[in-house]
Amino acid sequence: MKRALSRKNLWGALPSPLKSLAGGMLRAVPLPWLLGGSFRATLHEARAADRWAPEQIERYQVEKLRWIGTLAQQTPFYREHFAKAGFDPASLRHPHDLRKLPTIDKNTIREQGERLCVESPQGAGVDLVTTGGTGGVPLEFFINADRSAIEYAHLIASWERAGYAPGTPTAIFRGRVVEPDRNGLRHAYDPLLRHHSYSNFHMTDADMGRYLDHVSTIGSCFLHVYPSSAVELARYSQRADRAPLSNVRGLISESEILYPEQRELIEQVFGARVFSCYGHSEKLVLAAGCEHSDDYHVWPTYGYFELLDEDGNSVTTPGQRGEIVGTGFINRVMPFIRYRTGDQATFIGTRCDACGRAHTVLREIRGHRIQEGLVLADGTRVSWTAMNMHDDTFRNVRQFQFYQDTPGESVLRIVVADSYDESDERHMLRKLEEKLAGRLSLRVERVDAIDRTTRGKAVYVDQRIPEAGPVGAVDVAAAELR
Repeated sequence: MKRALSRKNLWGALPSPLKSLAGGMLRAVPLPWLLGGSFRATLHEARAADRWAPEQIERYQVEKLRWIGTLAQQTPFYREHFAKAGFDPASLRHPHDLRKLPTIDKNTIREQGERLCVESPQGAGVDLVTTGGTGGVPLEFFINADRSAIEYAHLIASWERAGYAPGTPTAIFRGRVVEPDRNGLRHAYDPLLRHHSYSNFHMTDADMGRYLDHVSTIGSCFLHVYPSSAVELARYSQRADRAPLSNVRGLISESEILYPEQRELIEQVFGARVFSCYGHSEKLVLAAGCEHSDDYHVWPTYGYFELLDEDGNSVTTPGQRGEIVGTGFINRVMPFIRYRTGDQATFIGTRCDACGRAHTVLREIRGHRIQEGLVLADGTRVSWTAMNMHDDTFRNVRQFQFYQDTPGESVLRIVVADSYDESDERHMLRKLEEKLAGRLSLRVERVDAIDRTTRGKAVYVDQRIPEAGPVGAVDVAAAELR
């Protein structure tokens, strides 16, 4: 497939010496101008949308839904899908009118393939995206190659809530294998964006020590992280008794679910706030943290968001949980309309009293529950976070992963630190047994490495029990086992 020569692709393909040369020449040009007109227009719109009234949000989303629906109607799948439901996108008067359509999911995308495409997937302006991690079946879909400017503008507008500004030095620990530089440090520098990238595929104690030493030299900065990478750095810092880095203004956490236990550990060790965003590769829903709380606000300009209960009804009661369903405004090659993400969230309201935004407010966003949980002997399904404590349970463990293919039994795979000994294993099992009370038989297996996904994300539970789980299974939060 011919790859589109977008600004991002062209810049990313430049060798490091040319990047350094070009970066020096372009440093005087404001970054938003270098990122292009689409970026600037989207950033302006997103900033404005922060203060839109509900009526303005509704008008905007109706217009966008008509547009994406009319575009999708050109495809064989959506023509049939709309006809069966008696849905005409041109007649849509309210976002709720979209509920006439049945939802779609990963199986729809896999089965229908190119029948969902508005234009040829072989076109120069089209990228193939593959998602999926350990134990999962990858999902492939197509998307326009120029989507990065739109997405990055929304991310910048989100990060500004944490005090970030375009061009702020940023230390990145997110899914990139970085080759050693001339000093043997796995570090790469982008002089245009002022991004310092480090390899989160190489996280030995020696690596992490060098990474943090280098971060301390780049000036006032933010860390852009996967939560799992930040947790590894935090645990290393505790083992090495390192003082917090005084130049880190905050951490921006994305692409993995951030759990309360992780947030508490990271903030404690780094002495800075973790600002979290929720999104996914399909680019349908983006939700960003609030300046005043750990709640998430859904961007109305990124896509149309729904939260559905198990019967497919809209969740509108504060405190009720549901599944995130999205209709994207970015992908004009293969539109996703009413797509079930499998992710869960708690509905809080449609306005944040703390900041005044009239955006949907969410809390406790979680991934697909069967992939995040272990099934105990009595049929209880328990979140792995119940075992992912921020105390000294895993004091000398660099990485861990639970593997399960039988209810009531699990293998705990661990990658140990240099300081690990047999007393650590006894201590770890004793602490876990105190919580599990004999309902899960654990066997510890030391391994040299634990596979990440192709994008460098951690998989804490390699869950192989069929999704239905045992009859009568109940979900138990971490707090209930404490």
